[in-house]
Amino acid sequence: MRIGELASATGTTARALRHYEQAGLLSSERAPNGYRTYDEQAVVRVRNIRFLLASGLTLDDVRAFLPCLDGDVSAGPPSEDGLRVTQERLTVLNERIATQTEARDRLAAALRERTGAGGRPVG
Repeated sequence: MRIGELASATGTTARALRHYEQAGLLSSERAPNGYRTYDEQAVVRVRNIRFLLASGLTLDDVRAFLPCLDGDVSAGPPSEDGLRVTQERLTVLNERIATQTEARDRLAAALRERTGAGGRPVG
């Protein structure tokens, strides 16, 4: 199948598919006319890549899942690398959330100080 067909079948864009290919997560053949062609298994692979990205992983993180991208990545047994990468990403996300929560709390406190107890601006 050509890139547009794969994009349509997986709910993504040709640009994203080229990006996955450049990242080493997807491969294609070249037809005599130069067009990229993909086998039917590429649909499963792209859906798995999109599932992992939607779960909060990065393209670099997804590389740890290369051995299982052609199967049911959401139901298969986790690999040690997959578990490690997922835990690392969760730690990063938790740190970002904590930093953002602190910033929100400081901003809310500053706003309360400026607006007074009634919520109207003071001064």
